[in-house]
Amino acid sequence: MTALSQTALLHELEPVVERNLNRHLTMAKEWFPHEYVPWSEGRTFSGPLGGEAWTEADTTLPDVARTALIVNLLTEDNLPAYHHQIATLFGRDGAWGTWVNRWTAEEGRHGIAIRDYLTVTRAVDPVALERARMVHMAHGYSNAHDHHMLNSLAYVSFQELATRISHRNTGRATGDAVCDALLGRIAADENLHMVFYRNLLGAAFEVDPDQTMQAVADVITNFEMPGVGIEGFTRKSVQIALAGIYDLRQHRDEVVVPVLRQWDVFNVSGLGPDGQAAQERIGRHLDDLEKAAARFEEKRDARQARLAAAAR
Repeated sequence: MTALSQTALLHELEPVVERNLNRHLTMAKEWFPHEYVPWSEGRTFSGPLGGEAWTEADTTLPDVARTALIVNLLTEDNLPAYHHQIATLFGRDGAWGTWVNRWTAEEGRHGIAIRDYLTVTRAVDPVALERARMVHMAHGYSNAHDHHMLNSLAYVSFQELATRISHRNTGRATGDAVCDALLGRIAADENLHMVFYRNLLGAAFEVDPDQTMQAVADVITNFEMPGVGIEGFTRKSVQIALAGIYDLRQHRDEVVVPVLRQWDVFNVSGLGPDGQAAQERIGRHLDDLEKAAARFEEKRDARQARLAAAAR
């Protein structure tokens, strides 16, 4: 089978986009960021208005929860770059364009709500947060999968689910019912976005199984979270993993495997040599992820045992 061009793929998938857009609009619930922020706790900061400077004593959240919240927020802050990427790949017309704008509008609420919560509750240093935002957004955003719409669809199918899990577990890690409710609301958005993209790529398997299988294999074997460009991301991601907010086990068992199962990738028919090779690569990668997750868990357990022994 001759591989379809991106233009042909966009045309073939347009009816699927329209159906899933209509489905999304019936499923999505209207919500308002200001309703999830405890405004009465706020007070003026130091600066032109002469308030009180932020101090470490202001926050009641665990350190790792704050780290995760900052990573999640800075990731959401790069929305203009994400919009540019998908608008360039998917186009601005028809059902594709309508979805791009709707997705962007929904994602925009996430950064607004998290920043308002963090600022009002004084959970993090607002000066350091703003400086980190400037550095991260000035760095821009790109990933290895933005050159083809199938790769991009595959990437967001996994990434939206990963983000949902990260938000949900971060909310629990804060120990704060208000933050937990806010991040639960955001996670619900992310889940609907994941279902939209997952359904589109599922349809792509029927249109061009070889190209789609190769896209999935390329994405999962080179997957990075969109916040990878955040300053100190590696150190922060290790802290987050050690706390069980998002680690390799969750990535494999709660993100990669469920999405692959939904597509039934190991039973896709009509594959040529390239598609079959990609299918085999996916299987090998799952085995590699299992080994890596087990190694991480062993190291984390050993670390926790050492810390417990030292505390006695």
